[in-house]
Amino acid sequence: MTRSPVDLAIFDCDGVLVDSELICVKVDAMITADLGCAFTEEEIIEKFVGSSIEVYTAAVEERLGRRLEKNWLRQYEHLYRAALEADLTVVDGVTEALNSLAMPVCVASNTGHASLRRNLEIVGLRDHFEGRIFSAADVARGKPCRCQKLHPSWS
Repeated sequence: MTRSPVDLAIFDCDGVLVDSELICVKVDAMITADLGCAFTEEEIIEKFVGSSIEVYTAAVEERLGRRLEKNWLRQYEHLYRAALEADLTVVDGVTEALNSLAMPVCVASNTGHASLRRNLEIVGLRDHFEGRIFSAADVARGKPCRCQKLHPSWS
Protein backbone atom coordinates (compact mmCIF):
# COMPACT_ATOMS: atom_id res chain seq x y z
CA MET A 1 0.00 0.00 0.00
CA THR A 2 1.40 3.40 -0.96
CA ARG A 3 1.25 5.97 1.77
CA SER A 4 0.21 9.52 0.91
CA PRO A 5 2.80 12.21 1.76
CA VAL A 6 -0.03 14.01 3.60
CA ASP A 7 -2.09 12.13 6.20
CA LEU A 8 -4.30 14.98 7.39
CA ALA A 9 -5.37 18.44 6.22
CA ILE A 10 -5.79 20.88 9.11
CA PHE A 11 -7.80 24.03 8.38
CA ASP A 12 -8.08 27.24 10.33
CA CYS A 13 -11.60 28.63 10.19
CA ASP A 14 -11.78 32.43 10.09
CA GLY A 15 -10.42 33.74 6.81
CA VAL A 16 -9.65 30.24 5.53
CA LEU A 17 -12.98 28.36 5.52
CA VAL A 18 -15.35 31.24 6.19
CA ASP A 19 -15.23 34.92 5.23
CA SER A 20 -15.70 36.32 8.73
CA GLU A 21 -12.89 38.81 9.10
CA LEU A 22 -14.34 41.76 7.16
CA ILE A 23 -17.72 41.23 8.82
CA CYS A 24 -16.05 41.51 12.22
CA VAL A 25 -14.01 44.55 11.15
CA LYS A 26 -17.28 46.37 10.37
CA VAL A 27 -18.63 45.47 13.81
CA ASP A 28 -15.36 46.59 15.42
CA ALA A 29 -15.77 49.97 13.71
CA MET A 30 -19.32 50.27 15.09
CA ILE A 31 -18.15 49.37 18.59
CA THR A 32 -15.27 51.81 18.68
CA ALA A 33 -17.59 54.56 17.40
CA ASP A 34 -20.09 53.67 20.13
CA LEU A 35 -17.34 53.95 22.73
CA GLY A 36 -16.37 57.37 21.44
CA CYS A 37 -12.97 56.39 20.07
CA ALA A 38 -13.77 55.51 16.46
CA PHE A 39 -11.27 53.53 14.43
CA THR A 40 -11.74 53.32 10.67
CA GLU A 41 -12.03 49.91 9.05
CA GLU A 42 -8.62 50.49 7.50
CA GLU A 43 -7.09 51.20 10.93
CA ILE A 44 -8.72 48.09 12.37
CA ILE A 45 -7.35 45.91 9.57
CA GLU A 46 -3.88 47.41 9.88
CA LYS A 47 -3.63 47.41 13.67
CA PHE A 48 -5.76 44.54 14.93
CA VAL A 49 -6.33 41.73 12.43
CA GLY A 50 -4.21 38.89 13.76
CA SER A 51 -3.50 40.59 17.08
CA SER A 52 -4.64 39.67 20.56
CA ILE A 53 -7.46 41.04 22.67
CA GLU A 54 -4.81 42.71 24.83
CA VAL A 55 -3.44 44.69 21.89
CA TYR A 56 -6.95 45.72 20.82
CA THR A 57 -7.98 46.71 24.35
CA ALA A 58 -4.78 48.70 24.93
CA ALA A 59 -5.31 50.70 21.73
CA VAL A 60 -8.95 51.43 22.57
CA GLU A 61 -7.98 52.46 26.11
CA GLU A 62 -5.20 54.69 24.79
CA ARG A 63 -7.56 56.42 22.38
CA LEU A 64 -10.24 56.76 25.08
CA GLY A 65 -7.75 57.96 27.69
CA ARG A 66 -9.15 55.58 30.29
CA ARG A 67 -9.23 51.93 31.31
CA LEU A 68 -12.02 49.62 30.25
CA GLU A 69 -13.68 47.15 32.57
CA LYS A 70 -12.75 43.49 32.29
CA ASN A 71 -14.91 41.66 29.71
CA TRP A 72 -15.95 44.99 28.20
CA LEU A 73 -16.70 43.40 24.84
CA ARG A 74 -19.38 41.05 26.13
CA GLN A 75 -21.97 43.81 25.84
CA TYR A 76 -21.34 43.86 22.08
CA GLU A 77 -21.38 40.12 21.47
CA HIS A 78 -24.88 40.24 19.99
CA LEU A 79 -23.64 42.55 17.22
CA TYR A 80 -21.03 40.03 16.07
CA ARG A 81 -23.53 37.18 16.24
CA ALA A 82 -26.19 39.02 14.22
CA ALA A 83 -23.70 40.19 11.58
CA LEU A 84 -22.26 36.70 11.14
CA GLU A 85 -25.68 35.08 10.92
CA ALA A 86 -26.71 37.62 8.27
CA ASP A 87 -23.57 37.81 6.14
CA LEU A 88 -21.21 34.89 6.77
CA THR A 89 -20.19 33.01 3.64
CA VAL A 90 -17.83 30.19 2.76
CA VAL A 91 -14.53 31.20 1.16
CA ASP A 92 -14.69 30.73 -2.61
CA GLY A 93 -13.58 27.27 -3.69
CA VAL A 94 -13.51 25.73 -0.21
CA THR A 95 -16.53 23.46 -0.66
CA GLU A 96 -15.17 22.08 -3.91
CA ALA A 97 -11.72 21.60 -2.39
CA LEU A 98 -13.14 19.75 0.63
CA ASN A 99 -15.26 17.54 -1.63
CA SER A 100 -12.18 16.61 -3.67
CA LEU A 101 -9.93 15.64 -0.75
CA ALA A 102 -9.44 11.93 -0.14
CA MET A 103 -7.63 12.45 3.16
CA PRO A 104 -9.08 13.17 6.60
CA VAL A 105 -9.64 16.83 7.48
CA CYS A 106 -10.10 18.79 10.69
CA VAL A 107 -10.48 22.37 11.91
CA ALA A 108 -8.07 23.87 14.45
CA SER A 109 -8.97 27.42 15.45
CA ASN A 110 -8.80 29.93 18.30
CA THR A 111 -12.56 30.19 17.97
CA GLY A 112 -14.51 28.35 20.68
CA HIS A 113 -16.42 25.15 19.96
CA ALA A 114 -19.95 26.55 19.97
CA SER A 115 -19.10 29.36 17.58
CA LEU A 116 -17.02 27.11 15.33
CA ARG A 117 -19.92 24.69 14.99
CA ARG A 118 -22.38 27.56 14.44
CA ASN A 119 -20.24 29.24 11.77
CA LEU A 120 -19.57 25.98 9.96
CA GLU A 121 -23.30 25.23 10.09
CA ILE A 122 -24.23 28.68 8.72
CA VAL A 123 -22.10 28.10 5.60
CA GLY A 124 -22.92 24.40 5.21
CA LEU A 125 -19.50 22.99 6.12
CA ARG A 126 -20.20 21.42 9.50
CA ASP A 127 -20.70 17.89 8.12
CA HIS A 128 -17.19 17.98 6.60
CA PHE A 129 -15.66 18.39 10.08
CA GLU A 130 -18.08 16.82 12.57
CA GLY A 131 -16.14 15.16 15.37
CA ARG A 132 -12.92 16.80 14.17
CA ILE A 133 -13.33 20.38 15.38
CA PHE A 134 -10.58 21.64 17.67
CA SER A 135 -10.41 24.92 19.54
CA ALA A 136 -7.75 26.83 21.44
CA ALA A 137 -9.88 25.84 24.46
CA ASP A 138 -8.57 22.31 23.91
CA VAL A 139 -4.92 23.26 24.40
CA ALA A 140 -2.90 25.10 27.01
CA ARG A 141 -1.80 27.79 24.57
CA GLY A 142 -3.44 28.65 21.25
CA LYS A 143 -1.95 30.81 18.55
CA PRO A 144 -1.96 34.55 19.26
CA CYS A 145 -5.04 35.89 17.54
CA ARG A 146 -7.78 38.42 18.00
CA CYS A 147 -10.57 35.85 17.72
CA GLN A 148 -11.20 36.09 21.45
CA LYS A 149 -11.63 39.83 21.00
CA LEU A 150 -13.92 39.48 18.05
CA HIS A 151 -16.19 37.04 19.80
CA PRO A 152 -15.86 37.09 23.60
CA SER A 153 -17.99 33.96 23.96
CA TRP A 154 -15.44 32.08 21.85
CA SER A 155 -12.83 32.26 24.60
